[in-house]
Amino acid sequence: MNILLIEDEYLASEKLEAQLLRYDPSIRIVATIDSIRNAVKWFETNSTPDLAFLDIHLSDGNSFEIFQKVEVKCPIIFTTAYDEYAVKAFKVNSIDYLLKPISNEDLAGAMDKFKALRQSQPPQPALDMQQIMALLNRGSAPAGTPHYKNRFLVKSGQKIRSVSTEEIAYFYAEDKIVFLITTAGQRFITDYTLDTLQELLDPEQFSRLNRQFIAHIHSIDEIHPYLKGRLKVYVKPSTDKEIIISNERAHAFKEWLGK
Repeated sequence: MNILLIEDEYLASEKLEAQLLRYDPSIRIVATIDSIRNAVKWFETNSTPDLAFLDIHLSDGNSFEIFQKVEVKCPIIFTTAYDEYAVKAFKVNSIDYLLKPISNEDLAGAMDKFKALRQSQPPQPALDMQQIMALLNRGSAPAGTPHYKNRFLVKSGQKIRSVSTEEIAYFYAEDKIVFLITTAGQRFITDYTLDTLQELLDPEQFSRLNRQFIAHIHSIDEIHPYLKGRLKVYVKPSTDKEIIISNERAHAFKEWLGK
């Protein structure tokens, strides 16, 4: 079995290679790559391996960028140093995610899963960036009930963080960019439009205030009557942007607050 390692920490790659060879001495490590740039170049010029291990955070950026720049046809097992709660959401299909430091038991389980999937169906191309981010952001809901997101993955520098909807105060759009604001006042860029968010969020908890804002019910601080039957809303954390609810939306908004 030919395996590619994409990992920018030398000791981590050495340990992973040793663990893989301990699991199956016949495994061949075809290359160890330490950056997005070199990974793209490798995939462009080499035959597809049977499997690749890919660290989510590399020295030159987020490894999901690789999928935007080159077609990756082999199955991927991602590795990450981030919390197990987020990692569990990723365990679907033939792609697995291992939390660092990787234990021998977890590695064996991922490899056993890969082998079983490989025997039962032909290898499938790795997911593209849009599919991966969708998986990262997917929540769970009981069968037969509407599926609303209960967490969002956001980028913070070179890191990825999971933010639960209970931590979100509101979303607002500015210059075609949508920002997520947490109850602690942190601001993150999201990949969603407000129209899409309106479909993804639980309407019992979130309301579309106007074209610019979607707010969690707990973030509504004050409501003041405004001109021509409109409402002026103040949120927490506070914002310097004026939030006006139209006359047409005002009644539904007050009903939402009073549920």
